[in-house]
Amino acid sequence: MDASPVLQPDEVPVTRIGNGTGPGNSDRQRLETLADISEFLMMHDLPVCPFTLEVAHDIVTGTKPRLAAIAAARETDGLPLTLGWLEEIMHEEATDGGAAQIHSLIVRLEKTIEEFANTACVARTATTDYNSALEAHVGDLETIDTSGNVIEQITTLAHHMLDRTREVARELSRSERETRTLQQQLADARAEAEIDHLTGLPNRRAFETRYSQEYAATRDSGEPLCVAFCDIDEFKRINDKHGHEAGDRVLRTVAQSLATMSNDKCHVARHGGEEFVVVLRDKMIEDAWALIDEAREAIAARRLINRSTDVPFGQITLSAGVADVHAFPDAREALRAADNALLQAKEAGRNIVLKANSPGKSGQD
Repeated sequence: MDASPVLQPDEVPVTRIGNGTGPGNSDRQRLETLADISEFLMMHDLPVCPFTLEVAHDIVTGTKPRLAAIAAARETDGLPLTLGWLEEIMHEEATDGGAAQIHSLIVRLEKTIEEFANTACVARTATTDYNSALEAHVGDLETIDTSGNVIEQITTLAHHMLDRTREVARELSRSERETRTLQQQLADARAEAEIDHLTGLPNRRAFETRYSQEYAATRDSGEPLCVAFCDIDEFKRINDKHGHEAGDRVLRTVAQSLATMSNDKCHVARHGGEEFVVVLRDKMIEDAWALIDEAREAIAARRLINRSTDVPFGQITLSAGVADVHAFPDAREALRAADNALLQAKEAGRNIVLKANSPGKSGQD
């Protein structure tokens, strides 16, 4: 009979390294961290990929305290930490980072503008002082016969004034250059913060701004305005079967297809996850519906293949809901109506575009 002792869970042998005394504190901590990350991924049934490994590390180690706190609160509420939810949260974290960058630039820009104003104020004060001094000397010239001493003082004052004026001009030019540079950096940062970097489309923040602008403008002008939510059907199946990176490629392909509608009166954005939103100005509900349905047909007609495995994705389809914005009491109600129409399209079998009925009507067109 084998007389080897039975090992208890806390007695699992550890491969010895270095001086033969077992792993040091840093090695043990790394092992514990790896174990915690593995447990986190298994507990929440998350795939093992660079994205989930990074997020799991940030949560279990507390590297990002805010993210860890949000995840803990969600667990306390009994809600799952799904891949889609993690993507959404990390997107918000990245957006917050962009907002912080913009805030920093605004602070710097305000400081530069303040310095510019101070320089201009000094210039105005100096000009006033010089004018007063010159006026006094001109008055002296009128009351004396010989003006040699006064002319000498005026000459000295004029040279001093020229030197000071050149110095102020240099300061004004420097402040102007810095202001222009910061203004450009601020514009670039704002544009960067409003781009979804996976698809290249405007993100949800950009959509909210655009939607508010279009709503106000068309309400005042009386132009029609429609909004549509589009969602990739059974996207989880694509991720589960082909992997997260392949799913990202599908998202980019759909985004590129939808982006072909974009012009100065049609704006396409990624709303989050596998959902996109389209704002259509100067389009009646029927025309908006036809445009979205045409995009749906074009995407459904494509046959995509996973390039890394040569396995077909199968048919990629969209479901969508379209609403006539001004048929509803306000802009938010119209968004909810379009979203509800999308949900009904899913329930109706997917791969379909439905129009939201205005208040007072029943059923779905």
